[in-house]
Order: sequence, then C-alpha cells, then structure tokens
Amino acid sequence: MPIRILIADDHEVVRQGLRTFVEIDPELEVVGEAADGRDALRLAHRLRPDVVLMDLLMPELDGIAATQLIRQELPDTEVVALTSVLEDASVVGAVRAGAIGYLLKDTRAQELRQAIKAAAAGQVQLSPRAAARLMREVVAPERPEALSEREIEVLRLLARGLANREIARDLAIAEKTVKTHMSSILGKLGVQSRTQAALYAGRIGLVPLDQLGAAGAIAARGSPGDQRGSGGALGS
Repeated sequence: MPIRILIADDHEVVRQGLRTFVEIDPELEVVGEAADGRDALRLAHRLRPDVVLMDLLMPELDGIAATQLIRQELPDTEVVALTSVLEDASVVGAVRAGAIGYLLKDTRAQELRQAIKAAAAGQVQLSPRAAARLMREVVAPERPEALSEREIEVLRLLARGLANREIARDLAIAEKTVKTHMSSILGKLGVQSRTQAALYAGRIGLVPLDQLGAAGAIAARGSPGDQRGSGGALGS
C-alpha cells in the first residue's frame, strides 16, 4: 500500500509542485489538497492520510493550530511542517503542536520524499537548521524523572531516526515493549512528541546534533522510489 499524503498550502502552484515531486515515487500517493488549515483538518478526518505536509502560514486556521488538532484527533496521522519560514516561534510552535518533522521549502524533492517515508514510519527527521534552533527552545524540564537504562537505549535509537520496529529489532525486544518504553519516556521527560524527546537527547549529548534523524534519512535513501532522480528544490 502506498503512503497516503494530504498537502496543505494556500498557494495552488505550490500544491501542484509538491504533488508532482511526490508522485514521481510509486510508493507515495497524494490523496487530497487543502488551501487552509480548517480545510486540512476536515480533509484529514475524511481521508485519514498517513502524512500531512503542512504549510504553517495559512488563512482561516494556521498550520500550527491545524497540526495540533490533527495530532490530538487523529494520532495515527503524522504531520511534517513544510515552510519557507525559519523563525524560532514557527519552528518551536510546529514541534510543540506535534509535527514529527520540519522542512524548509528549499528542500530538494528527493529529500522531501525521504522525509515523508520517515514520518510515515514514525522516524524523526528535521532540517539541520531547524534542529539547531529547536535545541535551544524545545527542552524538557530541568529535572525530569530519571530514565531507566533501557529507556535511555530506546531514546538514543529514537533520536538517531529509528522507527519502533527498528528499535525493537536492534534491542531484541517486542515492538509493543518499545511503545511502552516510549510512553514512559515522554511522560518522564514531560514532552508531547517523539521529536521533542529526540531533541532532548541531543541537548544532553546522548546523540550528537548532526546525527539526529540520521538513521532514518539513510534508510530512506535506499528505497527504490528515491532512485528515480532527485528532482529540483521546492521553491519558496
């Protein structure tokens, strides 16, 4: 089954460009387009996409508010923020709202396809510039509850971009056990998403900043659809 994608952007030409870039890959399918955040929320409920590509600056309901509502109401749908803006408030707001990734619109088409696949697998993937800003802003409490040794291992692999299934394989435990550890980690750190947990791991030095999401990006590069050509940048 292809990964089902909803594109939310208030510019038709951007939506058309994104659809063209995405659908080069037979593993990806655009199932709908929304011109504002309210429409994105409505279509997400109707279409149940795997991933929403969410512009942050839109009328009616902005992308950050739409992201928060989608993540609250449709927890199986991941959101990747895709914007031309790299402002601290936008980056932090998107991740706090539950976006699993944050990419700039100058991202190349191949990297966009990789990020969609990573998001669908529950892998954290951020623009390096966004990660650098988030490291300063999205932090856990100063004295979070101590993590167990196993939880630290899970957090380290999560921060490197591995999905639950891959973490389970590497640690020789059940995927259900990984999910249990993940819930415990989020609760102890007082954060709302895997992305925030990964950034905390980078902040405390558990994983170097340049390795955040690295495994997920490497895995995505090896997928057949990405061997069809990288395409151009997405524009602004």
